[in-house]
Amino acid sequence: MSSSARLTAASPLAIALGMLAIYIVWGTTYLAIRVVVDPTAGSAIPPFTMVALRFALAGAAMLAIVAVVARPALRSLTRAQIRDQVIVGLALNVGGLGVTSYGEQTIPSGITALLIALLPIWVALIGRVVYKDRIAPLTLLGIVIGLVGVAILISPRTDGAGLDPLGLACILLSPLSWGGGSIWSQRRAATPPDARIAVTIQMLAGSVGGTLVALMLGEPAQIRTETIGPDVLIALLYLTTVGSLFAYNVYTWLLRVAPFGLVSTYAYVNPVVAVIAGGLILAEPISPQIVLGGGIVVAGVAMMVTARSRTIKAGGTAH
Repeated sequence: MSSSARLTAASPLAIALGMLAIYIVWGTTYLAIRVVVDPTAGSAIPPFTMVALRFALAGAAMLAIVAVVARPALRSLTRAQIRDQVIVGLALNVGGLGVTSYGEQTIPSGITALLIALLPIWVALIGRVVYKDRIAPLTLLGIVIGLVGVAILISPRTDGAGLDPLGLACILLSPLSWGGGSIWSQRRAATPPDARIAVTIQMLAGSVGGTLVALMLGEPAQIRTETIGPDVLIALLYLTTVGSLFAYNVYTWLLRVAPFGLVSTYAYVNPVVAVIAGGLILAEPISPQIVLGGGIVVAGVAMMVTARSRTIKAGGTAH
């Protein structure tokens, strides 16, 4: 049976609105993270503390939901399922999102989104090295083009200034944790029958992991609650409710009702939204270097997403 034959019926308008929501929400979460963790603003919440708070609130909300709508599945959880989903949550929400947030303390949100868009490269390489997956020619071409775009983005400007090395390393390496956790979740991890329970465990694990890292880095001592302004609190609330709870449920609904090729376009639309939002709201510079490097990155990612969509249509696995 083809993937399209398994799709649940939904109106084209509903699908279009769902895609628009994913484009805008996930594209602007990079801006929201920057608002929360920016140390130059004087009212920042440190990155791993932000992760702990965000996923404690979102995880508690999800737990309340599944306790009402999926109680039998919640009661049937096994130790292996809990253990594996904790590992996935740590990889995604601490090693992935937490390290990304740490890097965003010094790296503009638009550039961050463009670099994180290279996640398909990590997924393809992990799949090849660990699981011996074949890399399609179009995917390989997309990887090469994407790396060219990265080289342009991270090269020093004509005035000799460049990006913070530590922040840049965090942004470039955090997708390795996210990609590794995602692939392991799909192929090896014990998964609860209800996806909402898996997400709940992952969120709560991210909160606990974020708390531990925050304590190890001494982040609580850096917080000045009296200086935390409404912009930071609103951004944190946006990440928790709109970014985590609303967008996730819209995304999982889209996977049931829309072709994968359409849904996966968020991978190269989100960075464009992030660059524009960062420029308009945070006055982040949009230089010709960013436009050129970012455009090349987006083109490379589009090729990789297209190759993956073709693989799925042909009846292969999604790598």
